[in-house]
Amino acid sequence: MNRFSLSVSAAIARLTESALGPYQSAVVRIGFSATWLLFLLREFPHRQELYGPDGPWDWELARQLIDSNGSFTVLMWSDGQVWFEAVYALAMVAGALLLLGWRTRAMSVLFMVGVLSLQNRSVFMGDGGDNVLHLMSVYLMFLRCGRVWSLDARRARRTQEARARGERVTDRVGPVLWAASGTVLVTVTVADRFPSEWTIPALLWAAWAAQGLWWAAGRLRQSAEPRILLDVIGNVLHNGALVVIMVEACLIYATAGWYKIQGSRWQDGTAAYYPLHLDYFSPWPALADLLAASGTMVLIATYGTVIVQVAFPFTLFNRRLKNVLLALMMAEHAVIAVLLGLPFFSLAMIATDSVFLPTPFLHRVGGWAARVREALLPDRGQPLPDGVPRDEAEARGRTAGSRGQDHPDPAHVPAATTPGTPGTRA
Repeated sequence: MNRFSLSVSAAIARLTESALGPYQSAVVRIGFSATWLLFLLREFPHRQELYGPDGPWDWELARQLIDSNGSFTVLMWSDGQVWFEAVYALAMVAGALLLLGWRTRAMSVLFMVGVLSLQNRSVFMGDGGDNVLHLMSVYLMFLRCGRVWSLDARRARRTQEARARGERVTDRVGPVLWAASGTVLVTVTVADRFPSEWTIPALLWAAWAAQGLWWAAGRLRQSAEPRILLDVIGNVLHNGALVVIMVEACLIYATAGWYKIQGSRWQDGTAAYYPLHLDYFSPWPALADLLAASGTMVLIATYGTVIVQVAFPFTLFNRRLKNVLLALMMAEHAVIAVLLGLPFFSLAMIATDSVFLPTPFLHRVGGWAARVREALLPDRGQPLPDGVPRDEAEARGRTAGSRGQDHPDPAHVPAATTPGTPGTRA
């Protein structure tokens, strides 16, 4: 019993004292923001037909549907062309800034607003990748996904270095973002523009209030307890969201795999043959015909898809086997992107799978990126002899005893010494 109590205490301490998986969170952030941004850029010439006033699903039909289901979209606030263009541009800007990791907390909120606004405006556009992106845009709000590989991490590191030299650092952008977002929320609430469903408005107000509390706690230099408490709450929310993303990925693959088992085409090994002969899913007909001509390849693709999807949730208990199936699934999505012409669906699923990537592999990716940066910019980002960026090596040095899953942000500043500002916590 005593040993069990110690194990529970250690687990609780691990979940509250640090934000787990900072590298995995960063990859998820980069993956989904890049997927959304590339989609918006590709569909920019067709934006009017997809989500704008020229679409077959016009503004009045969308308003009737949203009134009945309570979905959230700012595109229902006006049917004007200028408003639509502004929302589309805001969605692209939010995706680009979240990709770079600039003010990730504020940008994650704007990212969610952009995704929900466009997707809920025309619910019949898109595919399974849109559904995944829809859910993940909400989960990203709870992740501390800018602790590594972001402009936020670089700014925090430079702020810490400046304060160590005795310099005074003042952040003016954070309070301006917080005040501007608060003004918008008050205006929208007073004008009764929010839908009948309260979930999204409550999330927006909670995120805004949390940033204000974080800034206020940082101003209390004589007392560190409020900042520590908020840091613990942030860690718990982050770790909970990370678990939810993992469970979501497992549910997607498990349900898809078990439903496939019930289909006769999947049972006889011919299911992969038919999509290759559909014009809608054949951007490269010659390549599709070459694959479909081999019965063995079709059989392997059909049974392999079912086996990997059904087995993946069970392989999480074995790290090596999990990594093998993870690589197979990512390769499968890459093939789907090329053969079936579904690049954004595949990118969304690969971004979801990234939450399971092993931390040592991500360290190597960081080392490769550091060497590329050093080759392009010799005077910046000096790597260490083993190829690991200096900030990552420092983070690894501060996590003795870790099993390669929890590496704190290299730019993390102790809560007791660093005042916060609205819109700056990642």
